[in-house]
Amino acid sequence: MNLEMDVYDRIVSALYEAALDSRRWGVALEHFRTLFKANYVTLILKVPDLTETGLMISVGELPGGIGGKVVYHTYQHTATPFVNQPADKVFVVDDLMSEAEWRKAPYYIHWCKPYDVFHVMGADISTPESGKLRFRITRPESAPAFSLEERQLCEALLPHLRRALHMHNLLDRSESLGMLYSKAIGRLSVATIVLDETGKVLDQNLIAQEILDSGDGLKLVGGRLEATYPSDNRALQQLIRNAFAHHPGDRVIPSEAMSIARPSGQVSLGVVIEQVPSSEWAEGKGKPSVVIYLRDAASKSLASTAVAKQLFNLTPAETALAMELTNGLSLEEAAEALNIRRNTARAHLRSIFSKTGVRRQTELVRIMLNSVAALSHR
Repeated sequence: MNLEMDVYDRIVSALYEAALDSRRWGVALEHFRTLFKANYVTLILKVPDLTETGLMISVGELPGGIGGKVVYHTYQHTATPFVNQPADKVFVVDDLMSEAEWRKAPYYIHWCKPYDVFHVMGADISTPESGKLRFRITRPESAPAFSLEERQLCEALLPHLRRALHMHNLLDRSESLGMLYSKAIGRLSVATIVLDETGKVLDQNLIAQEILDSGDGLKLVGGRLEATYPSDNRALQQLIRNAFAHHPGDRVIPSEAMSIARPSGQVSLGVVIEQVPSSEWAEGKGKPSVVIYLRDAASKSLASTAVAKQLFNLTPAETALAMELTNGLSLEEAAEALNIRRNTARAHLRSIFSKTGVRRQTELVRIMLNSVAALSHR
């Protein structure tokens, strides 16, 4: 095939860069548009039905200058003549119908001709666990039809496009799961601090940021985590060094724990430290190496009031009382905080006991803290 190596390298590199960063897909498809002298190059990520819109990425002279960006575009999937094509095989319109039939096709009349699309070359790309993604390259009627050499060139590049799409899907799924787990940890009031291979703080969630901003027991000094009191700080630094000392290939990486006293006099912070598992060959700078989990036992529960009400079929007043008790208040303190009489609070508590099936206030606090109420988005 008549293709310079530097051009081939730019296209393949752009595809794998797009796999790592979805904002780069427009650049990758633009390389295809230049190579094939096309007016549009489109990657259809989601095929719509009659009631839903499809998701596609297009580059070219699109209305409003939206080429190269992910856009929602409605079109009639049932009207297209390109359905049920063999996977990973390049085709052109001439493979499916004559020129006269193409000109009369409703799909061409309504969806192609208005955008000066006449010559179409495409492929349905199969990806593991993601079904088929549709790839289309088009030219206006004034341009020549796609040649056999161009079809062969497209077939040669197709495996790279398929791998890039598969990589993107895997990374996107991994990132989505990571975000879900991170949100779940935050909703459980667990603070997380991640250290790089040098011991500097690489990342922290919002709960950790609040604890560090308070300066009550822990603080950041030069990007490193330190305890307020010297004795606690020596113990903390030793546990961090111990975590770094574990071999990355160890099947079981033990955790170590300690408590850190707080100048405010509130209950000490609970700390668990462990090494982040990684492959032996995944060595590099700025990678997560140690994770530190923190719990502030004195903080209030982040449980959703609405979800707690739904879980236990409580009234709004009963839910409010249950949440105050969960946050550590006595019945008298909760009544005062809610501005209700003590007898009213006792009546609510009896009703709560009846609905939740517990007999003591300590049991109520336990089931509230262990329920899924904290996992719901508030």
